Formats: sequence, structure tokens, C-alpha cells
Amino acid sequence: MLRFEVTADDLLHSRFAISPLFELDSLIRILAGLSREQRLPPGWAARLRPAYEKLSANPAMRAVVALHSPRRGPGFLAPPPAGLTQTIGDDLAAVRATPLALARRDIRDCLARRACHDPGALAVLHAPDVTAVLAAVLEQAWHSLLAADWLRLRVICERDVLHRSTDLGRSGWAAAFDGLPRVRWRDGGIEIPQLLTAHVDVAGRGLLLVPSVFVWPGVAAHSEQPWHPAIIYAARGVAALWEPDPPPAEALSALVGKARARLLEALAEPASTTQLARALRLAPGAVGDHLAVLLRAGLLDRARAGRSVLYRRTPLGDALAATASL
Repeated sequence: MLRFEVTADDLLHSRFAISPLFELDSLIRILAGLSREQRLPPGWAARLRPAYEKLSANPAMRAVVALHSPRRGPGFLAPPPAGLTQTIGDDLAAVRATPLALARRDIRDCLARRACHDPGALAVLHAPDVTAVLAAVLEQAWHSLLAADWLRLRVICERDVLHRSTDLGRSGWAAAFDGLPRVRWRDGGIEIPQLLTAHVDVAGRGLLLVPSVFVWPGVAAHSEQPWHPAIIYAARGVAALWEPDPPPAEALSALVGKARARLLEALAEPASTTQLARALRLAPGAVGDHLAVLLRAGLLDRARAGRSVLYRRTPLGDALAATASL
């Protein structure tokens, strides 16, 4: 069992973050067949397999895979993110900035857990510019495997943060931690029974809470120095990826139009114009126009949350969406 010992000061400094590179790292593990629990939505593996096999011809890509074992991976290839605005560029810059001694230690530990007999991969791992070479192949993998789907996946993570931030404001950090899948709050600490046994003193640094799509149904963590303590957990709503996108209810589409029907159905939980545009793959300007119509009709209301304006269904909008789905 992994246990993070936290104080009131740690809670004060705890925050949410999003990690594009962790999602890519998890996706590569799944495609490489190294994940015991994680799976891809139907059709994703077949769609991505040709690109993954092409990448695997590169010794640097095989070196990335060689550093993973069924339960663990190299910390320096998916370092804890800085915050909610993290980009893949930010993540890759952190990989390139990894001190060589730290990368060497991480590589040595990974190869001790799972031996590598691929001469090409080993040559990459022993090269003096190993961090730059691995960052370059990860950038290539990002564009080949994940970039096209990232906006949709990021919306799932952002909505999770919005939901849990609401819980945090209502009930405090203890309730927020208890609400994380496979994580529990007990006796002033955060425990993850499924992970390796260790006690980590957060020491005033605060915890990073990172929602993830591909970690589902498991949980992961950064618990070793020098990484910032972090818990990576399955985001709410990720199960929707395993379901085909249903067409908007015909009656609702006939009443308000197909695009507005899709928006009304998508607003089962609050979302911003940008999030809706990403999730539904619509132009932000068109989404804004449709939202204005639904707002004037009394089907939506809106409220500011930080820098964003969030739209949500009114009781009338809930009733209309529910009736149309019958």
C-alpha cells in the first residue's frame, strides 16, 4: 500500500493538473501489451496499430517500451505536470531538461525490473543524448497516435476537475480525496492500496491530482524523489469512450435542430463554449450562437467559474432532454 502523509499545509498547496505526456505514455504501454488492466475503446487499437508498428521500427521507440514493466514505468518520461494548462510541448521540454544523472538512475532501475536484449534500444539508452533522443521519438508518437484525439480526451479530464473542484468547495479535501477511485483518506493520510508499499512524507509540497483517460480502471502515482508527489486517477466520464456516440433524439432534433439538440444533451454537466466545441467538434462561433438561442429559450443558464463561463441545463432543459430520450 502506498500512503502519502499530508498536513494542513500540504492540503493548502494541493491542486489539480493535466498531463498530456502521461496519457501518451499510458497509450504506448497499452499498444505494447504491457498493461495488465488498461484497454482501449473498441476500434482504437486497430486504428492505431499500423502507426505504432511503424514507430516501433525506430530503436528509440523500442527503447521507450523497454523502460516499462507491467506495473511501473520511467518517471522522467512522464514527469508530473505543472498545472491545468500543461501542453505536450511543456511536457517534452521537461523530459529534455532532465539531468543526465537522474535519467541514468531511472533507466538503470527500469532495466533491473525488466531486462532488455534489444541492441538497438540499449544503444539509445546508453547514449549521452538519451533524453533528447527519447523526447524526439515521443513527440513523433504524439502526432502519430494521440494528437488527433487529444482535444476530446482533454475535455473529459477538464470536466472531471470541474466536478471535483465543486465537491472540494462543498465538503473539503477529505471528501475530494475519498471521491477518487481506488484512493482513500484515512488518519490524516491518503492511501492507495493497489500500489507498491511505501510511506511518502509530502513535506509541505502539496499533492498533484491528475485525471487520466488511459489509466482507467487503475491508479498511478509519483512518489519518489525528485518528482512532485502526484496521484493519477481515472477521470469521471471515461466510460463514454467505450460507447458509440448516439444520434440526438429525433424528437429533440426536430424541435430545436440537430446541433442544438447535441449541445443540450452534452450539457448533462456544466461546460464552457470551448469545451463543448472540442467535445462535439464544432466551430466555437457556431457553438456560441446556438448556446445564445438555448439561453434565451430558458433551456440553459450560465455562471462564471474563474476565467470561464459555464453553461448548464435549467430544470426545463433537463425535462426536455429527458423527455426526448424516452
